Amino acid sequence: MKNLNRYGYFFIAPFWLVFLVFSIYPVALTFYYSFTNYTGSGTAEVVGLANYTRLLTDSFFVQAFVNTLKIWGINFALQMGLALILAAIFSDMRLKMKGQSFFRAIFYLPNLITVSSVALLFGILLDWQHGSLNVVLMNLGLISDPINWLNEPATAQISVSLILTWMWFGHSFIVIMAGISGISTDYFEAALIDGANRWQTLVSITLPLLKPILLYIMITSLIGGLQLFDLPMLITDGIGSPDGSLNTMVLYLYNQAFKYNNYGYASAVAYGLFIITVIFSAVVFRSMYSSERKQARQV
Repeated sequence: MKNLNRYGYFFIAPFWLVFLVFSIYPVALTFYYSFTNYTGSGTAEVVGLANYTRLLTDSFFVQAFVNTLKIWGINFALQMGLALILAAIFSDMRLKMKGQSFFRAIFYLPNLITVSSVALLFGILLDWQHGSLNVVLMNLGLISDPINWLNEPATAQISVSLILTWMWFGHSFIVIMAGISGISTDYFEAALIDGANRWQTLVSITLPLLKPILLYIMITSLIGGLQLFDLPMLITDGIGSPDGSLNTMVLYLYNQAFKYNNYGYASAVAYGLFIITVIFSAVVFRSMYSSERKQARQV
């Protein structure tokens, strides 16, 4: 049997080979390059912590970090708010909503569309001179002059956040609905018998029991938000305009590496982004469960 078991290593060898070559090796090489001034050609000269020192004082990286948090924050607040409201309506025992499968498919549909198609679609809708949104708002008398949605820093960030909300709230809605379906109906029936209203049921029963699901959504959304790249890249042609308001951290990393050939500094930015992601995820995880631990100690 021992001799037969050894053949198992031959079956797992292809996976580990691919994993080492295309995952572990690039990560290790990026870590090495973060301590060099590598420009994509020639010999990489070791410069120690110079790239990380530059990263801490780089105003453009700080701006990219703030932009990323703003876009993700607006997107997450709207996404979660809309997903929770819809989930509360669809799971309400008093309403007994029908056609849930149909609405789930409709809400999730934007998540299946490629980002390039979404960027092209909203680029046309938000066009300054001929965009459908400006035409509709002007016909309704809500605005007198067309708004350049993607060429003003404030409106550009809000526009990207709304597009991301439209793309991702269906995913959050389905995950929340799955979490609610895992809650025993006895809790909701008992609350209904005791005369609890919808708000009391949501706050006292649904949300506390959904805490693991909400934590999962928040952390995955945070990780994805900090890595935001494709939509700003396609909408701004990679330059992060206007006034750098759509220049996210990953877009800044991309430009440093592939536009300016600062591979060494871009590697340091990549590891800076990794550290920021770990810190934020740990803070979110700790804050979500700190109150629960305090209540357990009091009991």
